[in-house]
Amino acid sequence: MASVTYDYASRIYTPGARPAINQLQLEIADGEFLVLVGPSGCGKSTALRMLAGLEEVNEGRILIGGEDVSHVSPKDRDIAMVFQNYALYPHMSVAENMGFALKIAGVSKEERMERVREAAKILDLEAYLDRKPKALSGGQRQRVAMGRAIVREPKVFLMDEPLSNLDAKLRVQTRTQIAALTRELKTTTVYVTHDQVEAMTMGDRVCVLKDGVLQQVDTPRNLYDTPANVFVAGFIGSPAMSLFKVRVQDGGLILGTETLQVPGVDLTGKSEVILGVRPEDMSVSSSGAGLPMTVDVVEELGADAYIYGTPEGIHTFQPLIVRVEGRWPPQKGETVYIHPSPDYVHLFDVETGLRINGEIPEGTPEAQLADVEALADAEE
Repeated sequence: MASVTYDYASRIYTPGARPAINQLQLEIADGEFLVLVGPSGCGKSTALRMLAGLEEVNEGRILIGGEDVSHVSPKDRDIAMVFQNYALYPHMSVAENMGFALKIAGVSKEERMERVREAAKILDLEAYLDRKPKALSGGQRQRVAMGRAIVREPKVFLMDEPLSNLDAKLRVQTRTQIAALTRELKTTTVYVTHDQVEAMTMGDRVCVLKDGVLQQVDTPRNLYDTPANVFVAGFIGSPAMSLFKVRVQDGGLILGTETLQVPGVDLTGKSEVILGVRPEDMSVSSSGAGLPMTVDVVEELGADAYIYGTPEGIHTFQPLIVRVEGRWPPQKGETVYIHPSPDYVHLFDVETGLRINGEIPEGTPEAQLADVEALADAEE
């Protein structure tokens, strides 16, 4: 086991173009399960491949256990990688697949089989050791790929969207198994996914990337409760946080027919801010004061329901989403009045997108947050 450090590491494919990974500064503790998450093209797989030695580090360094491995061959980094497509040898049995790397390394047959059997017991694969991959289900194949990594006893596990080929029910089951397994083994794990629900349920910490820039790294709870900027706020959470611009007047936020006062926030000098509210942090009434909204869509989920709509007189980045009582939700076409809870709203600067209320979380390097604004200016 070992810690992992990205020391201002960059990957630049084309000189003069925006880096695929831009000055990534990240510390991963020994035994920690860290998830890299972000939209397609954000650089998360590139960051993982840099750690594996499959991508060049153009600037900065990557360290494993305090040793600089930026220019060390992949086979000499003592890491094990689990791929999206399993990458099993079809002509080999499960046992042979799991022990193949040990065979190449010159480990004796007796020791190989002992380590394979130990891994198979952990993964509940003992009954399948003589089978070929084609005789296994998707979840079983993924466990074989995990077993192949486990028997090597590496310093670091690297997992590149290992569950994306599984159906929804099996994904939930397998991600629980992987999270429990890595904690039992106490091996440092870096896990890549585009699924933020997967990230939030598995990681000790979650690192959010956008356009190759670190946006925030923190515990799942802190990411949810204290997003550092508009991007993190909109990306983390399912359904997504509702974000919209609101006018500031006399220190309060103008929401339809009422003014919302947010405790402990000084909005002096601001004429407009971006307001973020989670679906569960709003109440709904059929009449009276509040932010009027016409219901466009109703999603009934049993105990809860979600209503989607566009509030009147306010610029929104996406439809406003509100969680309501599942048995008696408003109907499509109905006008309702929205009341955000002042204790659970999130305020962001219109120009920079950075958080206003509450301190920027410690897990977010200020220098990299500054890059967010610089990248936005460059795109314009």
